[in-house]
Amino acid sequence: ANTGYPFSSLEHKFTGQSGVDAPVALSAQLRGVAIVLTKIANDLRWMNSGPIHGLAEISLPALQPGSSIMPGKVNPVIPESVAMVGAQVMGLDSAVAIAGQSGNFQLNVMLPLVGGNLLDMTDLLANAAIMLADKAIKDFTVNADNLNAGVGRNPVLVTALNPEIGYSLAADIAKEAYKTGRPVIDVAEERSGLSRERLEELMDPLKLTRGGIA
Repeated sequence: ANTGYPFSSLEHKFTGQSGVDAPVALSAQLRGVAIVLTKIANDLRWMNSGPIHGLAEISLPALQPGSSIMPGKVNPVIPESVAMVGAQVMGLDSAVAIAGQSGNFQLNVMLPLVGGNLLDMTDLLANAAIMLADKAIKDFTVNADNLNAGVGRNPVLVTALNPEIGYSLAADIAKEAYKTGRPVIDVAEERSGLSRERLEELMDPLKLTRGGIA
């Protein structure tokens, strides 16, 4: 009554004592949340890597003065902590799964472990999700110049030229752009016979992400 939720006793008491199917299923769902948060955290870490030899696609907020080893280095502490939460929750879920199979006959003696782990998993994930949203995702900045430069040098852009200039010439352009480190469109302008305007239209990265046949 104090919670506002309609809790009631199981009709079949022995089922509740020996089987913990519903809590095990809930634990699996929480593990799924942990997997998603870990994937997001790792993506943020990779995109933030750099700024010299990493991807440097985004810049996460600097929440500490520097690394404990390297002065001036700023670690992605929020995504790192969320990744640790994910690992912890997955471990707790494994323990719940083992407990779930330990209901021998009419009694599962691991109910305290199941209940305690579910509470810990819920608290960890709730705090991690809020922390990731408020202290990492909310205020990160996109390094548009780095992104545009990287896309512009990516040989995959020449795929859009195949219908216009043929596979062989497109491949030669891609190889030269990759070898020289020049933007693909500059090499294509020199060798394809197409105008700059036409090349910009054909190799528009945003248009290419939509898929389909032009």
